[in-house]
Amino acid sequence: MSLSRPTLPETGRQRPELLVPVLLGGLLLVFFALPFVSFLARTGVSNVAAGLATPEARVAIRNSLLTAPVSTAIATVFGVPLAYVLARTSFPGKRVVEALVILPLIVPPVVGGAMLLTAVGRFTPIGSAAAALGIPLTDSLVGVVLAQTFVAAPFVVITARAGFGAVDERLEQASRSLGYGPIATFRNVSLPLARGAIVAGIVLTFARAIGEFGATMMVAYNPRTMPTRIWVEFIAGGIDAIVPLGLALLGITLVVLAAVQRFGRVPTVVEE
Repeated sequence: MSLSRPTLPETGRQRPELLVPVLLGGLLLVFFALPFVSFLARTGVSNVAAGLATPEARVAIRNSLLTAPVSTAIATVFGVPLAYVLARTSFPGKRVVEALVILPLIVPPVVGGAMLLTAVGRFTPIGSAAAALGIPLTDSLVGVVLAQTFVAAPFVVITARAGFGAVDERLEQASRSLGYGPIATFRNVSLPLARGAIVAGIVLTFARAIGEFGATMMVAYNPRTMPTRIWVEFIAGGIDAIVPLGLALLGITLVVLAAVQRFGRVPTVVEE
């Protein structure tokens, strides 16, 4: 009895049919890389350490590092349960709920900020009531959190939903048959199995929140965050003036990229 040897792909074999896709994709990659290279090339004309040591820069960094984790935590606490419901149940109006989740990703951030102002602005019933209690919802750190949460929360909902959707429901049913309730099953079965997608969504939510500019500018131009401070510096001093804070945000972005790669591929498509 003879065994046939498995045929291995020839790694050095040329694939002429891939020539055009490789060229087109390569041009896009060059377009992606060129701004990063050009920006990093300007670091030599700016005193980065001195730029980050100014009181304005330190306040902006502090505000961003205070508000982005809060926004991410709020998005996670409310978004992960919503993602589970969307992944596991069907109900009237589900399409509307899905649209509401995706809408902040589609609406331009400046428009999203304007919509927030119509809901929680100083002269709205909600905004005036909050201001009377000493909690202004605009031009405050609370306003920054509201803007960041509005634009960033969909990331954790979408990725977590995809993660829960990939979990075999029979495992949850087996847990229930062993006498565990829905909360215990969610905590001990669903969450651990979808953890990679959830963590990736949390990381992306944080990255989106800390880099949010448009909605934040509309709702809370003051106090400054890193993106709004970058805009002020750009208006006053041009590109070179924003290099220090720009590098700080870029560094955070690289950390986020490393975290996403560490926790695996991020689902980007909401599946039924």
